[in-house]
Amino acid sequence: MSIQETLKQLGIELPPIAVPAAAYVPFVQTGNLVFLSGHIAKKDGKPWVGQLGVDMGTDEGKQAARAIAIDLLGTLQAAVGDLERVRRIVKVMSLVNSAPTFTEQHLVTNGASELFAAVFGERGAHARSAFGVAQIPMGACVEIELIAEVG
Repeated sequence: MSIQETLKQLGIELPPIAVPAAAYVPFVQTGNLVFLSGHIAKKDGKPWVGQLGVDMGTDEGKQAARAIAIDLLGTLQAAVGDLERVRRIVKVMSLVNSAPTFTEQHLVTNGASELFAAVFGERGAHARSAFGVAQIPMGACVEIELIAEVG
């Protein structure tokens, strides 16, 4: 099954590439690697604001991470033209806006990791880091960046 067919089966329509909110570009390609800038969680087109362990639970955070993964796929498609060119999702780095006592950043980040696996299969298996941080721009609950290899 093609990537586009998989996305359709999952009920996912990729968004257009977002305009950066500061002095950076959405992606940079060097050689066969594409580096995507961090994307924040959005809900209804606005930053998905919250802090895990204070006013959000793990399940909602996981939904936010999945939403970011969809945005990242939209940016990746804009960067490479066709997601079939993706050989591998290489690395995911996730920042989770967390209370000092919240320790489930890895479970929140599964929302993105599981979607990449569903879309790309074996090519979606990746190295990953998940950090708890004191704050994210605009009060967003999660921010994720991605590195992919293309052919």
